[in-house]
Amino acid sequence: MIQIHSATVGDIPVIQRIAYHTWPVTFEHILSMEQLTYMLDMMYSSVSLAQQIQQKGHAFLLAGIGEKDPMGFAAFEINYQGLSITKVHKIYILPEAQGKGLGKSLFERISKESIEKGNLRLSLNVNRNNTKAMEFYQNNGFEVVGEEDIQIGQGYLMEDYILEKDLTADTKANPDST
Repeated sequence: MIQIHSATVGDIPVIQRIAYHTWPVTFEHILSMEQLTYMLDMMYSSVSLAQQIQQKGHAFLLAGIGEKDPMGFAAFEINYQGLSITKVHKIYILPEAQGKGLGKSLFERISKESIEKGNLRLSLNVNRNNTKAMEFYQNNGFEVVGEEDIQIGQGYLMEDYILEKDLTADTKANPDST
């Protein structure tokens, strides 16, 4: 059975373990090793993760199967930039745990929390060359709504699609969730 729980600053080492194991496999054919290392250090240092949790309003969820250690995580922000939209900042599942429903379960939990807060759209960015992730997101109801290039420092650029999912169908299917 899939278990999901909210993460705290005390869970930073677990988040880092998953990220540092997942990113090289996910991005080995997309990013250079130098960019991969730079981005991991920038986004997943203990200081950066603590700021995301404590100051930037990112909620982190950890997911696992049964009593096993967490094998995936997601980070999201309700009312992103003051809008009635939930931004999914991160979602990563260990390669050996992919295809077991963890990602789908994380999205279901994020959707539920979003609807409870009156956010009826999810938004996320995905690297334009990450075809495996694109397929997963589209299979989970996301649609491409745009593209953006984001300068992240040291001459590196994130070249992303912007995807969104309309949650109004979820509220009609389950009217008690609003």
